Amino acid sequence: MSRLRFGTFLAPFHQPGQNPTLALQRDLELVEHLDRLGFDEAWIGEHHSAGSEIIASPEIFIAAAAERTRNIRLGTGVTSISYHNPLWVADRMVMLDHLTRGRTMLGCGPGSLPTDSSMIGLNPTDTRELLEVNLDIIMRLLRGEVVNAETRTHNLIDAQLQLAPYSDTCFDIAVAAVASPTGPRMAGQHGIGLLSIGATLTQDGFDALAHHWSVVEERAAHHGQPAPDRSKWRLVGLMHVAETREQAYREVEYGIEHWFRYFQKVAAFPQMAVEGGDVKEMIDFINDAGIGAIGTVEDAKAQVQKLVDQSGGFGAMLLLGHEWANPEATKRSWELIAQYVVPEFQGQAAGTLAAKDRASSTREKHAQSQLDAVDTMTKRYEQEKAGG
Repeated sequence: MSRLRFGTFLAPFHQPGQNPTLALQRDLELVEHLDRLGFDEAWIGEHHSAGSEIIASPEIFIAAAAERTRNIRLGTGVTSISYHNPLWVADRMVMLDHLTRGRTMLGCGPGSLPTDSSMIGLNPTDTRELLEVNLDIIMRLLRGEVVNAETRTHNLIDAQLQLAPYSDTCFDIAVAAVASPTGPRMAGQHGIGLLSIGATLTQDGFDALAHHWSVVEERAAHHGQPAPDRSKWRLVGLMHVAETREQAYREVEYGIEHWFRYFQKVAAFPQMAVEGGDVKEMIDFINDAGIGAIGTVEDAKAQVQKLVDQSGGFGAMLLLGHEWANPEATKRSWELIAQYVVPEFQGQAAGTLAAKDRASSTREKHAQSQLDAVDTMTKRYEQEKAGG
C-alpha cells in the first residue's frame, strides 16, 4: 500500500437564501487553502436542484480551481453521467486533463437527487441503468475505440475522441458507491477506482466496507482485469476538529443543523439517513454512531484508524466539505488535520518522534559530555595562559 492520501469531497453544502456568488468563492478559496496545506485531492459535485448543493458543472469549477492551485488533484465528485451524452463527458474530461497537465480525475455516478433527474424525464431506476451503459461507452472512447451505440437518451454514430488524454495512459476514473454493491461491481468490471461516499455517512455504509472491496476483487477476476489496487479506493467521511472537544462542539453550532435538516427534510436521498433533533443530538450522532469525528486531532486519528481497520486498507481519506463551522474555524480545522492527523498516516510523524526519543534517551550522557568539553577547554586555556 502507498501512503494514505487526504482530500475533500465538496458537494458543496450551502444554506439557501445567502449570496451564491460568495458561496462559490468560498468553495474556490477552500480548494486553494487545501492546496497550500498539501492535501492531495479535491472532488467536486454536480447538482441542479434542492438549493444547497449549487455547483452545476464540476468541470467548470475545476477549470477555475486549476488556475488558482499548483499541486492538488481535482476530480468530478461525481459527474452524473446518466444525465449527459457520454461522448461529451469523455471529451470534456480529456480537455480538462490537458488544461490541468494531468491533475484531473473523473468520478462517475447516477446522480443522487431525484429532483435533478425528474427535470429531464428520468427516475432513479433509469439513472442507475444509464450509469452502467454510459460508463461502458466512456471507457471505450477513452481507449480510443470508435463507438456506435443507441441509449435511451442518445444515439452515437461512429463516435470517437479527437484528443488522447494528457495522462499516461488515462486520468484516474472512479465510480461512486453508497451501500449497494452496484458501484463496486462496475469498478471491478472496468478496472477503475471506487468512491465510497457512504463509507462513514451511514452504519450500513460502514458495515459494507470490507464487503465492497471483495465485490471489486470478484468482478475484476470475472472480467479478466488485473488485481484491483487498493490505492484507487477512496472513502468519504465527516470531521470537524478544534484544539478541544468543547471548542469543536461550539464551532459546529454555526451550521450543523442546516446540514442535518437538508438530509432529513429536503433532499430525497434516504441513503443519507441522519438522526438528531437538536444540535447536541446531532453532534452525538456523528460521534457516537461512529460515522465521523467532531472533536480533537486525537479523535480524528482514531476515526481514520477505525476505517483502515474496518476496510482492510484504502488509498485516500476524503473529508466531506461542509459549513458546520464558520469559514475561519473551518479553515483552522483543515490546518489541524494537515498538521497533526495526515502525518500519522503518511509516515511523517514517526521519524521526528523517534528522533526525539533517541535524543531524550541519551540526553544525560550527551549533556555531561558538553559540560566535560567546556571544562577541558577552560583548563586548556588556563594552562596556555600560565605558560605565557
